[in-house]
Amino acid sequence: MNKESNIYTVLFAGLMVVVVGSILAYLASALSAKIKENERFEKQQNILYAMGVNENLDEGSVNFIPTDKVEQEFSSFITEQLVIEGDKITEDDQAYLIDLKKQLDVMKDGKTPKLPVFIGKKDGETYYIVPMYGKGLWDAIWGFMALDENMTVKGVYFDHKAETPGLGANIKQRYFMDDFTGESILNGSNYTGIKVAKGNNDPVNKIKDDNEVDALAGATITGNGVSAMISKTVSLYKGYFESLRNKG
Repeated sequence: MNKESNIYTVLFAGLMVVVVGSILAYLASALSAKIKENERFEKQQNILYAMGVNENLDEGSVNFIPTDKVEQEFSSFITEQLVIEGDKITEDDQAYLIDLKKQLDVMKDGKTPKLPVFIGKKDGETYYIVPMYGKGLWDAIWGFMALDENMTVKGVYFDHKAETPGLGANIKQRYFMDDFTGESILNGSNYTGIKVAKGNNDPVNKIKDDNEVDALAGATITGNGVSAMISKTVSLYKGYFESLRNKG
């Protein structure tokens, strides 16, 4: 066959598509179990990080519990996993596998979502950790927020899919996440969440009763997305949060 002909080019391209597609399909199938395991470990690491269980070595590092230890640590620190479904609350030791994005889609269809809550204990304190999901500048953002029974934030973890490096992507930097610790999602008796605010006159975040943290430079839309994500989460879990406060 004439290798310079159009027919040869088309056949060769088609063959390469089939070969490469087959290889990718095989790899996806062969690695699917490992991928799911890594996703499971990552969720456990993120939940633990939000409640302050990590291997941070200095003020700037973000170091998770290693994958070979995380299941044991997760079982040790997370004492209960709950699922809120309307007025019903049940225990489920696989609640951390619930995909919050899918549950938010369920809500859009007018159905009742399943909302996970993780109860952890560390240094004699009880933590209530909830997942978050929202939209940044370019794509999805998500994370976890740990609270005490007074609705004070004990820690957070944020991540993103495609925010701008050096700008919006900095939501997962230590200096930004640490600013949320000590803030409250309450303003008086109102569940207001926490706003990522430009010009809040508190750049080192010493004021903890203003429901605000300082914004990231050059990342207004991503910061607004974080604010909206927290507000949405507070709205979803308000009934449960209120029950904790009444119990206390």
